[in-house]
Amino acid sequence: MSKIAAQLYTLREYTKTPEGIKDTMHKVSQLGYKAVQLSALGPIDPVKLKEIVDGEGLYICATHNSFERLRDKTQEVIEEHRLWNCKYVGVGSMPAEYRNEGEDGFKRFAREASAVARKLADAGLVFVYHNHSFEFQKFQGRTGLEILYDESDPEVFFSEIDTYWVQHGGGDPAAWIKKLKGRAPVVHFKDMVIGKEGQQLMAEVGEGNLNWPEIIEACNIAGVEWFIVEQDICQRDPFESLGISLKNLKSMGVE
Repeated sequence: MSKIAAQLYTLREYTKTPEGIKDTMHKVSQLGYKAVQLSALGPIDPVKLKEIVDGEGLYICATHNSFERLRDKTQEVIEEHRLWNCKYVGVGSMPAEYRNEGEDGFKRFAREASAVARKLADAGLVFVYHNHSFEFQKFQGRTGLEILYDESDPEVFFSEIDTYWVQHGGGDPAAWIKKLKGRAPVVHFKDMVIGKEGQQLMAEVGEGNLNWPEIIEACNIAGVEWFIVEQDICQRDPFESLGISLKNLKSMGVE
């Protein structure tokens, strides 16, 4: 199976209803993707969702949930993932309540998320944390992201490094992926360009300034299983953007 997946957050404007989800899954399949990450979908019965995905020949490789849902409705999350045959359970960001506590908040989240991650691990699932750039704020010489991985349980707290946001925070995406070898099963692929006014913009993979040969090599070294294409904000039709990223990745030798 291809290691490349589409993060459906990219297409969130089209996935608000069951009909929209079905149409979106069909279009994603037609683009050539074989796997998707679930995120920002409108209300839909989990069984119906599986029927749609299976009907399009797609595989659900990962999800995004709020940390509150993972913590408070753990068993419901476990049952959904078993239904979908999906191993990776992602949290999209550290909630603001932790961020507002500074260094102590990062430590507390690492501890409390590890407890939730242990419950998921006991059910055969894998917890992954998706970073943005706020985690690159430093506290006594350590970035928030370093605190999260230093203070969490390495047996159950895994990563979902986002290449764009690491670069946005002043970090090195490839270095971070290699640093987390063995804890980096999924990575978000997202490129960065500079706009006419000097602003940082998200771009299709291969259309921006990130060092993709180095990132891909780092992924191979770290044992990454899924390269998940995401683009929060597109400068063109989001389906077209996903298609460009897939084409560029294949031209780089990624299958």
